[in-house]
Amino acid sequence: MNSQSPKSTQDLRPSERRFLGAMQELGHGRFETLHIVNGELVLDPWPTAIRSIKFGNPNANRPSAPVEFEMKARLADFFGHIRTIDAGVIRVLEVRGGVPFCMDVLTECRL
Repeated sequence: MNSQSPKSTQDLRPSERRFLGAMQELGHGRFETLHIVNGELVLDPWPTAIRSIKFGNPNANRPSAPVEFEMKARLADFFGHIRTIDAGVIRVLEVRGGVPFCMDVLTECRL
């Protein structure tokens, strides 16, 4: 885990806290075109949210209410990684169970 990674929801910046709530509300799906500037999420304009729905699943995609909690590694790694990006765009962020699963990021690459 990156040293800049938050350890609990209390360590989140306002934009991170707002986006965490959006991921929890989405449940399963993806966000597209999420901008990052100076290691912080830019939520205006709001990224496109696409909810995934699986038919025949007894546990429908139900949003959960955001609460304070110690973050698991996957969530802390996500926010820690965001904080290391000076400028970029998350082209696609896949969310499963209200937490980030994987993402495609467009950043400036210097070789």
